[in-house]
Amino acid sequence: MYLKKILWAIALVGLVVAAYFGFYVYNAMIAPNTNFNNDEAYIFVSKNDTYKDVRTQLEHLLKDIDNFDALAERKKYTTNLKAGRFVIKKGMSNNDIINSIRSNNIPIRISFNNQESIEKLAGRISAQIDADSTSLIAAMTDDTFLKASGFAKQTALGMYIPNSYEFFWNTSPEGFRDRMLKEYNSFWNGNRNAKAKAIGLTRDQVMTLASIIHEESKQASEQPRIAGVYMNRIRIGMPLQADPTLKFAAYQLPEYKNTVIKRVLNKHKEIKSPYNTYMNAGLPPGLIAMPDISAINAVLNYEKHNYLYFAANAKKLGFHKFAKTLAQHNVNAREYQRYLSSQGINK
Repeated sequence: MYLKKILWAIALVGLVVAAYFGFYVYNAMIAPNTNFNNDEAYIFVSKNDTYKDVRTQLEHLLKDIDNFDALAERKKYTTNLKAGRFVIKKGMSNNDIINSIRSNNIPIRISFNNQESIEKLAGRISAQIDADSTSLIAAMTDDTFLKASGFAKQTALGMYIPNSYEFFWNTSPEGFRDRMLKEYNSFWNGNRNAKAKAIGLTRDQVMTLASIIHEESKQASEQPRIAGVYMNRIRIGMPLQADPTLKFAAYQLPEYKNTVIKRVLNKHKEIKSPYNTYMNAGLPPGLIAMPDISAINAVLNYEKHNYLYFAANAKKLGFHKFAKTLAQHNVNAREYQRYLSSQGINK
């Protein structure tokens, strides 16, 4: 009788232990443990992060961080982190969360356009992926890479075609750079290469001229006509006389640092620089900004006409008036100069 009671007691204790263990397993592994109202949340894990860094992000997303800690330790996640961007869906259990942040690296879409330099592009990219701007600049301007891929520092910006791209958040600076070279080579397909050859320009020259056109006009509808003006000037050996190149040259000088040139003056035409297309014939040595795809296509499909000049249209801002003769151009230019003066824009 006494033995039977002992057996019953042992069995009862066993049931209690089993129930407790089952309850623990349920709470630790199976029970929902999210504490946010949206359908999903994201955490970002850098390659140098520790479990403490990850835990800090998780604390406000989970109901019971201690239970999560225990399972993370048991599943060895605390010492085996994976870098990337990871999703946590509403209602996930601790086990589901660990499985997700261990192996389900979610790509993101990054975008860029209108960047004026490699440095500004690096800053734009570093705001969207884990790589910092200093490391990106170093990778993008690496002499060995540029030489192997056919670029110089003056033309390197042309390798980055403005668009949206899918990347993993933890992509390295070199990984970003190398992927963009592949995108550049894909962009320059057989059709575009054939068009560049037909108009007598290299890829770099197309990109350089496109950068000037992009700075002249953001209107895709008139970019091919502006491209035609410049191609006419190149054909007859006339200097490009592109005002955006004067601004670019000026901005390289200390006295123009942190300034905005709203009106090109005669003194700007005297700046000694290979980018001064009033002093120097032909195209400058590299891009002055990142051109939109519309400007690149405008060069490759430039409008064939007899215009040699264009001036900003004071009555339709953002657009231009075109002229075949210098006399007509001077009329158009004076009209716009009067407009600038009326607005108090003197420099």
